[in-house]
Amino acid sequence: MEKFLKINPADNVVVAIQPQSAGSVITVDGKSITVQEDVPAGHKIAIKDLAEGENVIKYGFPIGHAREAKKAGSWMNENNIKTNLAGLLSYEYHPKEVVLDIPDEKRTFLGYRRKNGDVGIRNEVWIIPTVGCVNGIIQKLCERLREETRSEGVDGIFCFPHNYGCSQLGDDHENTKKILRDMVHHPNAGAILVVGLGCENNQPDVFEQFCGDYDKERVRFLVSQKVQGDEVEAGMEILRELYALAKQDKRVAVPMSELRVGLKCGGSDGFSGITANPLLGCFSDWLVAQGGTTVLTEVPEMFGAETILMDRCADKGLFDQTVSLINDFKDYFLSHGEPVGENPSPGNKAGGISTLEDKALGCTQKCGKSLVRGVLPYGERLHVKGLNLLSAPGNDLVASTALASCGCHLVLFTTGRGTPFGTYVPTMKISTNSGLYQRKPAWIDFNAGVIAEGEDMQETCRRFTDFIIDVASGRQTNNERNGYHEIAIFKTGVTL
Repeated sequence: MEKFLKINPADNVVVAIQPQSAGSVITVDGKSITVQEDVPAGHKIAIKDLAEGENVIKYGFPIGHAREAKKAGSWMNENNIKTNLAGLLSYEYHPKEVVLDIPDEKRTFLGYRRKNGDVGIRNEVWIIPTVGCVNGIIQKLCERLREETRSEGVDGIFCFPHNYGCSQLGDDHENTKKILRDMVHHPNAGAILVVGLGCENNQPDVFEQFCGDYDKERVRFLVSQKVQGDEVEAGMEILRELYALAKQDKRVAVPMSELRVGLKCGGSDGFSGITANPLLGCFSDWLVAQGGTTVLTEVPEMFGAETILMDRCADKGLFDQTVSLINDFKDYFLSHGEPVGENPSPGNKAGGISTLEDKALGCTQKCGKSLVRGVLPYGERLHVKGLNLLSAPGNDLVASTALASCGCHLVLFTTGRGTPFGTYVPTMKISTNSGLYQRKPAWIDFNAGVIAEGEDMQETCRRFTDFIIDVASGRQTNNERNGYHEIAIFKTGVTL
């Protein structure tokens, strides 16, 4: 295995693939450099003397500037690199020609064709609350139905408690309604019971109208305060009917053009932009070439790499929408008195990510090189195939829920530190390094760390694609095996 990696010829730092000891010598571009201090794997080493204020270049782009003069061989980290990010920016559209020389392989997966023509990759029974006040009821209903049926004939029975639906105003109230509406329409559910209380802000009858045209045979509503007697038994009567309908559904062959995949990272490290994220980019380009759809979100983690995405917008209108996507989120931070560049978490920094630009240039590799075909506000559903950008924060649970809610069948989640959670669609974890894969086999589904160990990216991508098709066809991800299914809704304002 190589000791280090120089990602781009223009870089003035390299990434340590293995831990480097003080006094060891590395040879970069024919020049011998003495490592000045112990450097952990995934972290950066300067390969030239850096002046105070000089830009630190990684991936061919600035990831910040040196806080002080540093010698070649120095460990470059969050203590000696400062972000270049500040406030809102003006942008110009410089469209790039994109040619993906990827053939349509005519592959299929086994999915569930719904009455409206949409396709799901799971056939589950869901119980959704309009308000947090009925969380106990939906949990009891879920337990009862599981006990009665043992989930035989369906892919699972789940409820999704949350804290919202009342005491909310403005955007927060609308966000709650949109996410719950999107769940009602999600094709991974073969049957849904929506449970309300009756006095909440998110009034069940108003919410039902908000859902628009839905399958009234497979989606039913229960308002607890209107039930005479035991609302749990009333709910069970409805669920038994819904369960009997869902059991009838069977998988059929579906073209890859119908698959919609969310792209997410969390607990990133210095290998994220070298292994797992480029692997997702390779798969994203392949799926887009098959006529399918991928969605990139985590807008704050685009800061510093946003012009790469802007220049790949298919037209000027999409460019303008992407500019608004970025600057609206920056304005959100600034309006709360927060800096736009204070994003990397303690785990990110420990793993080798020093600034938000460092994180963003790795993060955006998840969407490959395809043209941007759509830009979505938070809570809106997909309407264009190909690569889409979605407005949502970097928070893992909120962003993954947003990806599922826009219509993604599953979420691909890269991580260098590890995380067990899953949102309400299969949430597949891809490790950036082999050590994590070996330590957390009950969390991690696929190991991209082999790329840093010399496996060819295209070969890894072929194995990865096969794995994803298996998941789309019914193979459970670890979050599913562990029973981890959660939702989290974006909140920005006051609570009454």
